[in-house]
This record gives sequence, C-alpha cells and structure tokens, in this order.
Amino acid sequence: MSIQRLSRSKGLRLLWPLLSLGSLGALYGQASQAADLVPPPGYFAPVGERKGEADSCQAAPTPYTGSLQFTSKYEGSDSARATLNTGAEKKFREQIKDITEMERGTSKLITQYMRSGHKGDLDCALNWLSTWAKADALESTDFNHTGKSMRKWALGSLSSSYLRLKFSSSRPLAAYPQQSAQIEQWFGKLGSQVVSDWSNLPLKQINNHSYWAAWSVMSTAVVTNRRDLFDWSVQAFKVAASQVDDDGYLPNELKRRQRALSYHNYALTPLAMIAAFAQANGTDLREENHGALQRLAERVMQGVGDQQAFDAKTGNDQDMEDLKENSKFAWLEPYCALYSCAPKTQDWRRKMEPFNSFRLGGDVTKVFNRGNGG
Repeated sequence: MSIQRLSRSKGLRLLWPLLSLGSLGALYGQASQAADLVPPPGYFAPVGERKGEADSCQAAPTPYTGSLQFTSKYEGSDSARATLNTGAEKKFREQIKDITEMERGTSKLITQYMRSGHKGDLDCALNWLSTWAKADALESTDFNHTGKSMRKWALGSLSSSYLRLKFSSSRPLAAYPQQSAQIEQWFGKLGSQVVSDWSNLPLKQINNHSYWAAWSVMSTAVVTNRRDLFDWSVQAFKVAASQVDDDGYLPNELKRRQRALSYHNYALTPLAMIAAFAQANGTDLREENHGALQRLAERVMQGVGDQQAFDAKTGNDQDMEDLKENSKFAWLEPYCALYSCAPKTQDWRRKMEPFNSFRLGGDVTKVFNRGNGG
C-alpha cells in the first residue's frame, strides 16, 4: 500500500490526532526514500460539520499574469533596508492587490470549509485556484527582487492552504480530479521557478527571503510529491542553520538595524515550518549546526522579553511595531511540536492562540494541535 493510500486508511484517520511529528516521521521513515511525501499529522484532520450555508462565492481576483517588476516599500532606504517609504509602499500595495486578495481569500475559503464542511466554500476555493492555474498566473520570468519575493510568498500561501484539502482524511478533492491535477501542475511549475529564482546566491544575500522561498518549495513538494523540491528545501534549511551564530543571531538579519529582532522572528517562521515538514518525512533537522533552530528561537524569545541585547548588537533601539500582532508568533506551533517547550513558553503560546497566518496556510493552531504535550 502506498503512503498516500495508507494516509487515507481508516486506521490512520483514527490515529492522526494522537501522532506526534516524531512518531509520524518514524512511521514514514521506515519506508523507502521513494515513499510519498506527507505533511505533519494535523493535516490529515477530517472536514468539520456545521449547520448553515456557505457565503456566496465572489469572483476570483483577476489572475496576475504581468511582469513581476514591483516597487519596493523600502525604496530610497540605505543598505539596512529598514526605513519604510510610505509613498512607495502605497504604490506597492496597489501593484500587488490582486495577488494579496488571492492569498488571503483562498486561505479564508479553505479555513471556512475545513471548519464547516460547506461545499460552497470548497467549490469557490477550487474555482479561484483553477482560474489562476489556467491563466498561468505568476509565471513571468520578467521580475525584480520584489517580484520574485511576491511569487514565493504567494506560492507558499496557496499551496499550504491547499495542503489541508489534499491530505484531509475526508478526501474532499476526490470529486475534483481534473481541477486538482490542473492546480497541482501549476503549483509544480511555480515551485520549479522559485527554485530557479533563489538558487546560487552568495551567502551575504541569503536571508529571510530565501527561507520563505524554501518554505514555499517545501509546501509545494508535499502537495506535488516531488522529492527534488523537498531536497532543495532541506538544503536551504541547512544553509540557514549554518548562518546562525553561537549566540543565536543571524548576521544578515542584524543588518536590518532597528528591525533586526523583528526580522529574526520573521526568519524563524519558515524555518520552523520546514523543520516540522522534514520531520514528518523522517528527516530530523533539529541538530543542524549544533541545534541552530532552537538557538535562534531562544534568542528571539529572549529578545521579545528584553530588547537590550539586540539594541547593543545593532546600535539601534528595536522597533517593536511589527511584533504587536499575535500572528507573527505562529512559529510557536510547529516549534513546540518539534521540541518540548518550557512551561513558560507553552503558557505564552496558549495566551496568543489560535494562530492564523495566511502565509502558512491559515489555521496554524489547528494543524499542529496537538500531539506535542501542549
């Protein structure tokens, strides 16, 4: 029986809430390297059942098929890229309006469907995704740094939302074979392009953007069952881990001066997700560079509590504005599934739950809840 078929079996449907990342990784790790790729256990959750009707389906955002040459919101800033240009940001938001609407809207529709089971939400989400797939959206090879950044963010958002449909034990996609194939083929093309976009960079240019690219590729790897994409993402994680110094700092994020802590936190999110997905497939990344991921997380948590170390390291008082949203700490869910988080950390996590992040596919708390002692 293939891993995909095994994941659909009655036995695993009953077991999925009880399995930890480690135990699932061990289960699949016993299979050959050619075994089907799988997400962490929470993604096998059945679709919920609630009374009521789905909201009416809005028309899909216009597929973005143009050049990916976008204005940077830090336009005119110095090398730290830490001073926001409000005029440039407004222009940027206008340029990417349809892409952002697609990301947020798809995540919302799939989250609603997984909670309620309303077929209208599923039909709408698949209609949106297939509309963009048919149009070959986001595939332009005319791009700048901001443009290729938008491509990988969008792919991560859309593919990780779709994962919940793909692997749910309720098999919601069984009735949509043609749409599913079309959407997954599109994801695969975008995944290959993201690999091309973010490969062969000098170490001084590898920062949070590369980590988010690797997250989008990991999510896409599991959706499309492509081991080449999985391996690329794992290698990108290893490079990231090698950048974490003995004190838990990322040198290329320290360059962001007053935003250094914020960007350390931002960089941690995709790395925690990649490690969780790798673990589910029998690849343990926790010991890379002598526990780099845990060292980074502990540095971030200490920094959130007291910014003095980051202030001293960068010579700038840290801007905490970006860290006021609970969703910025969604990494705590995969992280506390990978590690035995201290009671203080668990309490902090619980106070902020539930975590919802469209860039991670929506309801992060749901898919990592629980199997981790939390």
